[in-house]
Amino acid sequence: MGSRIVFITGGSRSGKTRFALSLGMQAPAPRLYIATAEARDDEMRERITNHKKERHGAWETIEETKDLATSVSGAEKYGVLIIDCITLWMSNMIEAGLTDEGIVAEAGRLAGACRAGRATVILISNEVGMGIVPENPLARRFRDLSGIVNQRLAASADEVHLIASGMPLRMK
Repeated sequence: MGSRIVFITGGSRSGKTRFALSLGMQAPAPRLYIATAEARDDEMRERITNHKKERHGAWETIEETKDLATSVSGAEKYGVLIIDCITLWMSNMIEAGLTDEGIVAEAGRLAGACRAGRATVILISNEVGMGIVPENPLARRFRDLSGIVNQRLAASADEVHLIASGMPLRMK
């Protein structure tokens, strides 16, 4: 049996992770949660702690801030993987100095690694393009790049869900 890719998008605090966890619990164990956030301050440490509590120990967790494709390729023993989240991953790569082309290429590598495995891979990403045009160049770059990466990953997915106010809408 081949892989299954599920792409989940929506606004911040919309319920994306909760929805992803509920989908993931339907897949066979063992389960892997790949976190892309870095605990750089007290607020982020608290967010990470709260996310870990949501998983109730039912998930193994690794932290990978940049090389998601390699982490996915090395996760053959898992029935399901959640990657949370694509937008933080992109931020990490922007901060590391990758070009937009390099980041889009990494998204392609990630999509290929997801497709090559046997597991269900659930990708979580923020939808950041539904507001006003940001005032500063870095914010516009991030918004535009997020849109491009989200489109690429959604196109490679078998299912796409938009979450708004905790309510999922299946788009594909």
